[in-house]
Amino acid sequence: MQGKNILLTGAAGFIGSNMAELLVNDNIVTGIDNLSGTDGRFVKPLLDNKNFRFLKGDITREEDLSSLGKFDLVIHLAANSDVRYGSERPLVDLNSNVIGTVNLLEMMRKNDIPEMVFASSSTVYGEATVLPTPEEYGPYLPISSYGASKMSCEGFISSYSHYYGFRGSIFRFANIVGKNSTHGVIFDFIRKLKNNSRELEILGDGSQRKSYMHVSDCISSILFIHEKLQKTDIYNLGNKETTSVVKIADLIVTKMGLRNVNYRFTGGIDGRGWKGDVKLAQLSIERLLSKGWKNRYNSDESVALAIDEALAQL
Repeated sequence: MQGKNILLTGAAGFIGSNMAELLVNDNIVTGIDNLSGTDGRFVKPLLDNKNFRFLKGDITREEDLSSLGKFDLVIHLAANSDVRYGSERPLVDLNSNVIGTVNLLEMMRKNDIPEMVFASSSTVYGEATVLPTPEEYGPYLPISSYGASKMSCEGFISSYSHYYGFRGSIFRFANIVGKNSTHGVIFDFIRKLKNNSRELEILGDGSQRKSYMHVSDCISSILFIHEKLQKTDIYNLGNKETTSVVKIADLIVTKMGLRNVNYRFTGGIDGRGWKGDVKLAQLSIERLLSKGWKNRYNSDESVALAIDEALAQL
């Protein structure tokens, strides 16, 4: 992707900051973020780049979007990503994810912006009975407000693309890990072990298995696929393999040079980490591979690299 004028939402966050770094040398990038999940340190190194402009703003506020003007493309990564607490605060997902997305779509309509890239999630599938789960699986029965909000966003993007003729590339993420992460199992385990190297609390029963994808593969595959699409479409992003929570714990303990760490499992609901947690998530990535894309790292390798990156940053 080169020579485009891009609006990047969630630019200061985990995936957004990595995306900004990837795009900024070949494109003009305006990043917007309300800084609710980070202090802006991940985009600070980009502020001296003439191709990058950062704005503190909130996509749930129409007035923060109304004066931004015209762009070639909107890459929409901003969202409330605190999936764990959705059962306690479901309206946060409605406001941050759904209302924010509709506000962006309205801005695109008013400014005749032709393309959107949207970060959706495997959580739209809920507890799929088909594994690996393909894009055409249905019906969607999400078990979290986060999953429900992403499903709703996809519907609005599809409807706006049909109403107004723009293209929406929708990507359903597996678990994305890597540099600049501020939450998630790797981040949580390292912080817990730094506080107490003798015991590690593990939410659920530890048997949860999910597909992990390194953030570098995630952002590169998004641009690779979007440039090939001619109409609104949906692609799963992930790896063929899965990695268990216990294996992640073992890798972190080893990389931190610890021994005799006691694992204390919370049990949870049916072994889940929290209400709305999908115990087994594995996406089919055949459509992704059919376009000629190949991930650099498999699931275990993504986790191992992300652990190294988190240890270096924490």
